[in-house]
Amino acid sequence: MKKILVALMLVLGLNAMADDINLWQKSTLNQVLQKGVLRVGMEPGYMPFEMKDKKGNIIGFDVDIAKAMAKAMGVKLELVPTAWDGIIAGLLTGKFDILMSGMTITQERNLKINFANPYISVGQTLLVNSKHKGIKSWKELDKPQYTIVTKLGVTGEIAARKMFKKAKIRTFETEADAAQEVLNGNADALVYDKPYNAIFYAQKKATGKIIHLDEDLTYEPLGWAVRKGDPDFLNWLNNFLNQIKHDGVYDKIYNKWFERDAWQKKVM
Repeated sequence: MKKILVALMLVLGLNAMADDINLWQKSTLNQVLQKGVLRVGMEPGYMPFEMKDKKGNIIGFDVDIAKAMAKAMGVKLELVPTAWDGIIAGLLTGKFDILMSGMTITQERNLKINFANPYISVGQTLLVNSKHKGIKSWKELDKPQYTIVTKLGVTGEIAARKMFKKAKIRTFETEADAAQEVLNGNADALVYDKPYNAIFYAQKKATGKIIHLDEDLTYEPLGWAVRKGDPDFLNWLNNFLNQIKHDGVYDKIYNKWFERDAWQKKVM
């Protein structure tokens, strides 16, 4: 009887080991290591996370993090520019290995994809046309005569539609187009991520034409997205993030893009 139990346990152990090996072979992380290339999907239009410089190169906070990630893996980095409205589909269909594009972690998105631990948090704020100089709160703009703009398909649109029940809401393909509407006086306010709004507000062309109400209206953690059923990749990403946040690499990259403005000369 004991021999039978021992044999059964051995078989079960071998089966479990085979399952583990099979999972590892299917892991995105293993495939990246085998190919020697990490393919990162992003939409280059979200300052300062990812954007194109005057020479057409994709640069930004997420890009530098991706470079550090590829270096830690010992592989080459390949950036895959992808339109926002198809970026989750691109991940799910294997167009790239990981999505690093300033994406907010939401429960709805989490039904389709998995997120690593948040690497930064941003909130929605308001860019307001200067004709509303006395405004103190977004609530003052929630009136039928006012127009609120935002980018299509992002958390800014979700926040705008949740907050503004009376004002008109218009969406645009890019945040730059939406912000320009406010700058030109064709819209009253933009609802969008605080880092972008702060940078847009600081531009010379915006001086005296817009106001930045910089109090966060929402809490929005950003995360790197991967396909479901890939615990090995998620484990590596979380450990990588923890490492760079404690060895100075993260702070160095953060300071470059959020505390200094030298990079703006390359894109503006």
